[in-house]
Amino acid sequence: MVAGAYSLMVLIDLINLLNPQLLGSAIDRGIRGGDLTYLGWMVAALLGLVLVKGLFTYFQGRWTEIASQNVAYDLRNALQRKITLLSFSFHDQAEAGDLLSRAIQDVERIRFVTGRATFRVIEGVFLLLITAAVLIAMNPMLGLLSTAAIPLLVFFSVRFGRLYRPLSWKIQAQLSVLTTRVEQNLRGARVVKIFAQEEAEIARFEAENRAWTDLSARAAALDAVHMPRLNLIANLASVAILLLGGRLVMQNTLTLGELVAFTTYMANLIAPVRFLGMVLPAITNASVSAERIFEILDSIPDVREAPNAPEIQVRRGAVRFERVSFCYGRGASVLSEVDFEAQPGQVVALVGPTGSGKTSITNLIPRFYDPTAGRILIDGMDIRQVSLASLRASIGMVLQESTLFAATIRENIAFGRPAASQAEIEQAARDAQAHDFIIRMPKGYDTLVGERGITLSGGQKQRLAIARALLTDPRILILDDATSSVDSETEHLIQRALERVMRGRTTFVIAHRLSTVKFADLILVLERGRVVARGRHEELMKTCSLYAQIVEQQMQPAAAAGEG
Repeated sequence: MVAGAYSLMVLIDLINLLNPQLLGSAIDRGIRGGDLTYLGWMVAALLGLVLVKGLFTYFQGRWTEIASQNVAYDLRNALQRKITLLSFSFHDQAEAGDLLSRAIQDVERIRFVTGRATFRVIEGVFLLLITAAVLIAMNPMLGLLSTAAIPLLVFFSVRFGRLYRPLSWKIQAQLSVLTTRVEQNLRGARVVKIFAQEEAEIARFEAENRAWTDLSARAAALDAVHMPRLNLIANLASVAILLLGGRLVMQNTLTLGELVAFTTYMANLIAPVRFLGMVLPAITNASVSAERIFEILDSIPDVREAPNAPEIQVRRGAVRFERVSFCYGRGASVLSEVDFEAQPGQVVALVGPTGSGKTSITNLIPRFYDPTAGRILIDGMDIRQVSLASLRASIGMVLQESTLFAATIRENIAFGRPAASQAEIEQAARDAQAHDFIIRMPKGYDTLVGERGITLSGGQKQRLAIARALLTDPRILILDDATSSVDSETEHLIQRALERVMRGRTTFVIAHRLSTVKFADLILVLERGRVVARGRHEELMKTCSLYAQIVEQQMQPAAAAGEG
């Protein structure tokens, strides 16, 4: 399509070159020479060329637009794929509003430039060169005079680009800030209302909006000076040609038709320059957008798959940490020489104060991050040597904060296994003690849960998240305080269900409730990123003062609730 569009461009430009010649000949031979037949043929020829040019222009515009839309299609797909595949460390720092701005606004700017804008620039340069050549061939003196303004126009255009580019970067960065502010306000609408911060948020948004508007106004001011300056220079050249050419006509060294042809050709010189002045800001914006997009596309994930990595077949579910240390980015160490082994089918509870490294351990098992030292083995295989997809398919996770999608309950449960049957989905829901409340919903399993599951209670969301994890039938199960959002009765029901589904699976549990860890096969007590004690509940109550203190703190709220 691009090749076809550029081929048509050459034909259209040739028609543009032929038109002034026919017009000049019609004036000299037809009008001034009194040959009506010849004039009629010239008019018919001009009309025919207009029709042909219109047809060519239609296909050229259509093909150019389709090609540019395909560029945008490919870019959006590439961005989505890259953002999805990038490691957790990228998403720890990235802002949703900024990514949205790059995926939509920046891609659209590139689409415009790769379509009509770039096409018009190339067409303009081509038309400029061949028109200048024709003008010089027709009359060397007038031709050189008509092209004398071109270097000046190029100079001011390049100068404008240098001034506009840094401003364009600031505008697009500020637009990302503005988009992030909107996204956060929408996501945190309830929190804003709970704390009566509506006016404060409106003021913050207004401040960011004002900053973007001021930058845009500065860009508009630059453009307002640039375009009239280009027009002035181009029009001065046209006036000079008209003045000198008119004198040559009076001296009979140039015919009136040739002068008309000459001034018509001048339009071919001026139009590309004017269009370049209009499109230059778009080109500058697009170059900045390209940098912002390729900043993401060129990002290298921290967690990468080994070449030709084999799939892991987790049959036993033995997990071993060998002197594992870890830190987030360049921050302080979060884990330091953690060493333990979880036997197949064991329930391993991770206990410790906030910030002791419990969640970091569970994040390392599915390779959301890689340890900075040491290694992690599953069934004797180093997890860095196997494919990520097969590793994560063998692990089921229920996070403390359940994330549901704006879809049906069925689609949310089947997210990890889209091809699961209705019977399998319902069985997973029953195991998670979710089936009963689901069938009481307006449309049962076809009920839409709303964005982030906003229409469900915390306990309901948590049970759906558990069902989603169980449906994949993982050999290794990770529960990050999975019963934190449910009441004691629901917790009891889930605990009974989990006792069944934990059988035969290696399970890691992060919990703050005594009932969750009391019956664990192995309890790891963490403090400041180190395992300071390990064993069963009764043993640790006698030998580990930190564990006994944690248990005592947990029992106090439970006792108070019982008295209430």
